[in-house]
Amino acid sequence: MHDSVSEFDLFLDLEPQTDSMEDDVWAGLQDQPRWLPSKYFYDARGSALFDQICDLPEYYPTRTEAGIIRNILPELNARLSNPTIMLEYGSGSSTKTQLLLENLGALTAYVPIDISRGHLLSTGQTLAHRYPSLRILPVCADYGQRIPFDWEAPELDELGKAARMIFFPGSTIGNFTRAVAKDFLKRMRALLDEGGYLLIGVDLVKDATILEAAYNDSAGVTAAFNRNMLDHINARIRTDFQSEAFKHLAVWDASENRIEMRLIASEAMDVSLPQGSISLEKGDYIRTEYSHKYHVDDFGDLARQCGFATEHVWTDANRWFSVQMLRAD
Repeated sequence: MHDSVSEFDLFLDLEPQTDSMEDDVWAGLQDQPRWLPSKYFYDARGSALFDQICDLPEYYPTRTEAGIIRNILPELNARLSNPTIMLEYGSGSSTKTQLLLENLGALTAYVPIDISRGHLLSTGQTLAHRYPSLRILPVCADYGQRIPFDWEAPELDELGKAARMIFFPGSTIGNFTRAVAKDFLKRMRALLDEGGYLLIGVDLVKDATILEAAYNDSAGVTAAFNRNMLDHINARIRTDFQSEAFKHLAVWDASENRIEMRLIASEAMDVSLPQGSISLEKGDYIRTEYSHKYHVDDFGDLARQCGFATEHVWTDANRWFSVQMLRAD
């Protein structure tokens, strides 16, 4: 679809600028071990590859979470009796979100928040056509930005009176360290009035073989997704990563209860950046993502520290994944 904002009542374009990416990439590559921010996975191709990952047989989180949501729709409907705006961080293709948009009668507006501008607008346009009675209000931003939600426009007056619910699926909270997750939960809490809800997907600790298979799929889609980050960075700033010279590997760190995704140099190389160059030896790696897994009680403790009470936890039969309803205290 065309990159147009004309059909939306509100569009906030807070897309990170090139200077920010240059600084982020340089800072991460100066550390040991080296790392790159996972938000740079998501250009248009990265978003499309992630959608493919979600359909892979090894990748259990998406289908497991969707199954839980389907099962709990009647309960969610009962809890949301007042007109409600639903905000979603990292909306992607909003596939699971459509289960809520189609079945929760209280929803009057949907605010998808995503870093990939083109993907966000394409998805927003699709949803606007599919749900003409629902206000679709896209926001292009990353998680670390303060988002100035402003309902002052006259045509949006009624939204200022609506309740707010945040939907944060996919266990994206696991991509943050515990300290950053705590800060982000507090930021989401600040967007809610007392009694507002956060509906969040939280992946659970399980056997390492299941976890490592989910992030090292046999079709190589996750490997392509991981390497595409380097192509995205090359396209946005003056770098010359040779993405095919890196191997993908995801490993389970039991001491931290997390998967760590890496790009491993298959040969010695120099990489040019605007601020200078870095040298990599064969076998050196760049960390591109954490994916922390939680025990239910541990996540409940974290939520309490951030101003939430755990109202309900739903899991699948295997207890591989959870969807949690947190209430703003």
